[in-house]
Amino acid sequence: MAVERVLILGAAGRDFHCFNTYFRDNPHYEVIAFTATQIPGIAGRRYPPALSGSRYADGIPIYPEDQLEALIRSERINQVVFAYSDVGHLAVMHLASCVLACGADFRLLGPEHTFLTSTRPVISVCAVRTGCGKGMVVRRLASLLRARGRQPVVIRHPMPYGDLAKQAVQRFAVLEDCDRYECTIEEREEYEQHIRAGVVVYAGVDYERILRAAEQEAQVILWDGDNND
Repeated sequence: MAVERVLILGAAGRDFHCFNTYFRDNPHYEVIAFTATQIPGIAGRRYPPALSGSRYADGIPIYPEDQLEALIRSERINQVVFAYSDVGHLAVMHLASCVLACGADFRLLGPEHTFLTSTRPVISVCAVRTGCGKGMVVRRLASLLRARGRQPVVIRHPMPYGDLAKQAVQRFAVLEDCDRYECTIEEREEYEQHIRAGVVVYAGVDYERILRAAEQEAQVILWDGDNND
């Protein structure tokens, strides 16, 4: 069977997770590149070798999404995987039409390919898009769990805006951790409220490793899905 050449459309979150869980060690596929949108400063960088694994010794380049059609043609892409959120159906299908017109398959990975199995109970808080009030719900759940003598740990949707290798697994237990990881204002807005309430937060890039670390100190894991991840 020929190895399928893959391009992953992302925004520095779900795209990296899809790669880590499904493509990284899968010999049937070769991920040629990621594209980036929504998040400034991601395009033009590389997904680093420390995260991409032994099959990608030089890491994986990240291009602007507006180069999608050119990349499909120049890199002989067989499959394009859509892996980000906060866009409407028309936007997704417009991308699908562009991909199909260039001769590649357009794909969305199903949950069974990307789920992680936890040894702890998990409560997931998600919604259709950013701004629906998920953060308040997670904080309320954490408060209720602590009042019942349970130890919750929050795992937060990724916001890897800095050095991706250094951000593989991040643990926030005191406010100084936000300085140590050089958090953005957006990240601080989310993490500091949990920290002040005495709740540990995990975030980063490699969610298999993040989950295993969180399980070591959590009785219940709260997945703060940010948007619809």
